[in-house]
Amino acid sequence: MTTQATTPPPAEVAAPAGEKRVSQARRREARTGWMFVSPFFLLFTLCFLIPIGFSLYYSFFRQQATGGGLFGNEGGASISNVFVGFQNYEYVLTSDAFWTGIGRVLLFGIIQVPLMIGMALALALLLDSITVRRPGPWRLSYFLPYAIPGVVAAVIWTYIYQPSTSPINKILEGAGAGGVNFFDPNIIILSMANMTTWTYTGYNMLIFLAALQAIPRELYDAARIDGATGFGIIRKIKIPLVRDAALLAILLSIIGTVQLFNEPTVLESVNDWMGLDYMPMMMAYNSLMGGITPSGNGPASAISIVMALIAGLLAIGYAILQRRTAP
Repeated sequence: MTTQATTPPPAEVAAPAGEKRVSQARRREARTGWMFVSPFFLLFTLCFLIPIGFSLYYSFFRQQATGGGLFGNEGGASISNVFVGFQNYEYVLTSDAFWTGIGRVLLFGIIQVPLMIGMALALALLLDSITVRRPGPWRLSYFLPYAIPGVVAAVIWTYIYQPSTSPINKILEGAGAGGVNFFDPNIIILSMANMTTWTYTGYNMLIFLAALQAIPRELYDAARIDGATGFGIIRKIKIPLVRDAALLAILLSIIGTVQLFNEPTVLESVNDWMGLDYMPMMMAYNSLMGGITPSGNGPASAISIVMALIAGLLAIGYAILQRRTAP
């Protein structure tokens, strides 16, 4: 009878103490990192993702009266949400008022965004130049309009535009020129563009100024040694190196243009001819508040979702175009 010797299993090789300490340090760093970013993700979920989810859910419903009587006002009548599928989206996509508002938004953006971005870049270049010795007060004064709430700024400008009280018209009339009706249907888009430009130029100026101050000064010195003028440095160094900042500023401006609401809403309060659906976001708000039929959170949510998709497509399209045309 033969017996086979069994070999014991190989003992596990213990990891070196140094590797254990490194792995423990990495786990501690990971926990610390998640602790720092968890407030952001919590607020992002509560204030962004959950509202979008509710809006998407309600966009498939419409409020209808249920109960007895001709208008559902008998026998314990109530308002209930009824599933209607894609009817709210069909209403939005086939609405002449919605697409007319989109046309006004695009016209507003074509006029306002290039003007504002150009002014913001010019102010940033001016503050970054050596001719401005104390840029702090100037930087603050340019940014102050952004600190004023949008509705307050719109009310101020509405007062300035009023034909009977407009200081602009008084100055023009004092100079012998005729007054301007800033509420004229052919001019009111320009009036809104001026209001928005005044508010956000300083904000975009800070974006450009931060990018300019991140450029190494050695590049300017080398360019001057090679004989470059101040204008040549701006054209060959500064402007090309702030392309990413320009992309950010324009993307934010496109999104803000699609969300245009404060200025037209305030102007509509003194111009009844504009109507409650002059801009798409006005249409969404007044649908929610019952000023436009069909009303309720269903049509309003559908308008908001469609506008979000349009804003995303415009932003992505511009980003792709900018990347392809970059040198």
